[in-house]
Formats: sequence, C-alpha cells, structure tokens
Amino acid sequence: MAVPVPGGRATWGSKLGFILAAAGSAIGLGNIWRFPYVTYENGGGVFVLLYLIAIVCLGLPVMLAELTIGRHTARNPVGAFRMIAPNWRFVGYLGVLTGVAILSYYGVVAGWTIGYVVKSAAGSLDPDDFGTFIADPALQVGYLLAFLTATVVVVAFGVKNGIERMAQILMPLLLLLMLGLVIRGLTLPTAAEGLRFYLYPDFGAVTVKTVIFAVGQAFFSLSLGMGAMITYGSYINKKDNLATSALAVVSFDTCIALLAGFLIFPVIGASITKGGPTLVFVTMIEQFNLMAGGRWVALLFFVLLAIAALTSTVSLLEVATSYMVDELGMKRLKAVLSVGAVTILLGIPSALSLGAADGLTDLANGKGFLNIMDFLFGNVSLAFGALLTCIFLVYRWGISNAAAEVQSAYPGFARFVPLWRILLGVIAPAAIAAMLVYIIATGEGLG
Repeated sequence: MAVPVPGGRATWGSKLGFILAAAGSAIGLGNIWRFPYVTYENGGGVFVLLYLIAIVCLGLPVMLAELTIGRHTARNPVGAFRMIAPNWRFVGYLGVLTGVAILSYYGVVAGWTIGYVVKSAAGSLDPDDFGTFIADPALQVGYLLAFLTATVVVVAFGVKNGIERMAQILMPLLLLLMLGLVIRGLTLPTAAEGLRFYLYPDFGAVTVKTVIFAVGQAFFSLSLGMGAMITYGSYINKKDNLATSALAVVSFDTCIALLAGFLIFPVIGASITKGGPTLVFVTMIEQFNLMAGGRWVALLFFVLLAIAALTSTVSLLEVATSYMVDELGMKRLKAVLSVGAVTILLGIPSALSLGAADGLTDLANGKGFLNIMDFLFGNVSLAFGALLTCIFLVYRWGISNAAAEVQSAYPGFARFVPLWRILLGVIAPAAIAAMLVYIIATGEGLG
C-alpha cells in the first residue's frame, strides 16, 4: 500500500523513487530520437550549448515551480490551481486535457517500439519497411492498444507499487542499456566525425531558429506545461527538499538527452538527412545492418526506446487519473480504466493517419491527424500551459508564498529567491512567448 498523508493521499516511498519516476516522465522518445536530429539541424555543438543554458535558466526554475505548486496543495493540476486561486483552475483543466491528448498520439509512436523489438528479435529489420509498417491499420491499432494497456496496468497499481516500482526497475536498466550502446558506438569508424560535430560549437551557425529550438527542447524534454510535474509533486513528502529534487530530475533528464547524442552520432557520423521517426526507424537500422552483431544491438536499442516511452506514458496517464480520483471521487482502478479507454479511442485516428486512411492522412497542408494533434497539444497547448504557470506563481500566488513552501525543508533557498523571481517572472515568460509566436507564425512544431 502507498504511504498515506493527511487526507489519505499517497506519497512516494522514497526521494530516490520520486526522482526516478519524475525523470522517467521527462525522459521519452523525444530525448532519444528528436534531440539528436534537432541538434544536427541547428548547428551541432552550438545547439547543445544553448540547450544546456536554457535548461539551467528556464527548465530548472519552471520545474521547481510545478513541483512546488503540487507539493503545497497535494492535489492534481485542477485541484491545485483551484485551491490557491479558484478562478485559475482553467490552467489545471488545460493540463489534464493536454496530457490526455498527447498520450493518445504518443501511444501510437510508442507502439512502434514494440513492433521493432519484435522485428529485431526475429531478425527482420529492413529500413525500407517503415512506410509499409506505419500504414498497416491492424499493426498500428494493435500496438497502440498493447502499449496503452501496459501503461494502464502500471498506473492501476498506484503511486508507490506501480509508478515508483516501475521506475526503480526500468530507469537503471535504461541507463545501463544506453551506456552499453554508447560504448559500442564509440568503437565505430564513424565515431570521431560524429562526436566532433556533436561537441564542437560553431557559433556562426546560430540563428533565431537555433535559439527558439533550444528553448523548446529544454521545455518539452522536461514534461513541463501539462501538469505532470504538478501531479508528481503532489506526492512528495513535506520533509523532502524540493530544490534538490528538481535539480536531480533536471540533471538526470539532461544527462539522458546528452547520452542520446553520444549514442546516435558515433553510429551515423554527421550525415543525418532525415529526422523524426525516420532517424531512429530507418537511418539507425541502416547502420545496425552494417555492424557485426547489429541485430542484437538493434534489439537492445529498441528495448531502450520502449522503456523510455513507457516511463513517459505512465506520467501522462497519471495526470488525468489523479484528477478523476481527487475531483470526482473515483476509485483509482475505475479512473485508470476510464481514462485509458478514452485515450485509446482518441488514439485510433492518429494510428490510422499515417497512410492507413486517406481521410486522416491529409487533413490540412499535407498534415495528418497525428501531426495536427502534435502541433496543437504537443506544441501550442504545452507552451501556453508553461507560460500560464509562470505567470500564476509569480503574479497571482506570489513568489514569497511559493518560496515559503520550498524553504520549509530548505531554509537556505532564501538566497536564491530573487534569482528565481527574475527567471520565473521575466526571463521564462519572455522565452515561452517567443516560442509561441514562432510556432503560430510558422506553423512549425518544436516537439
């Protein structure tokens, strides 16, 4: 059974358990396939440098803000905002809606990892099969159902016995798999070329787009703006140091993103020509097929991707589950099954929009249903939620009230409060607003 707190709410069994679970929420497919491609497209080493600056100056302050709101209220996003300022509860509803919407199409992509684990084990990896694979309606719906079912099972067991226990097993395994694959990649002849591009900052390659994408990667890779960290924060024990917890989660997530670069670039050099899913499911397979023992390396790689995807989908499902348990008084199992069923139904159009159904494949300017969902919820809604959270904490709840929550277990945080105020009240909102303007003006998603 989970550890009770006043009011019956569960808490994490340990601080390490929380850190692993929260880091697992942040670590997802985007860290492993998107980060290397966006790095390539935006100048290599200089993008990595800008991303690290954005993590420290923007990602960490907002992460702490969300955890603080959650721990202070011990509620889901809707309940948290309503408890502090009832007329701001719409921000919580936005977070719940965003989480469910993202889970519905993310589950489709996550399902691909299962498919490619099966392909790897069977020795049937062919880079030319990807288009046929994603256009097969039975496979797409079947793997969506399988992945979201696994997600439902984990969340149904609760905070400690489900989410935390999963993280304690899978996160160390993920790290070990990554380290093993990185070591293998560094032995390849393409390693030196790839690492030079990845690590050497060419400041002449910096553009406005480079900066915007670095900021976007920092926010989106940390699962900010959709209530996940508020929800996970609500289970943190009052005795735990929020500042060090936030720092640990951000550090873990950033290390995994950087490791992804060390995994990908040594394998493919600096010759990425296509990004997104094509990078992982086509380009990487081409390289695996050239390696001695590449079939087994590929198997480990796709198991790694599946683990990263599961730790993220679990947090997405927990946001809506927590809302239904807290606000509607549902039992956890009923809430999980209800949200899971809705998410699967909502995910089916995305699963069929990659070539299986013409009416869903080209809805607007060549974009299918999944692409549109990602643009609306994985970009616009996510950024808007993060912006509103910053404004709320500084200008509605008050930085002194938020700081008091942090200082209750870490009095020394007082010296950082003026900096937190500037970063959260000025720098972060300006950066997120710039992202939103770019996203809406160009129609180009960052996530």
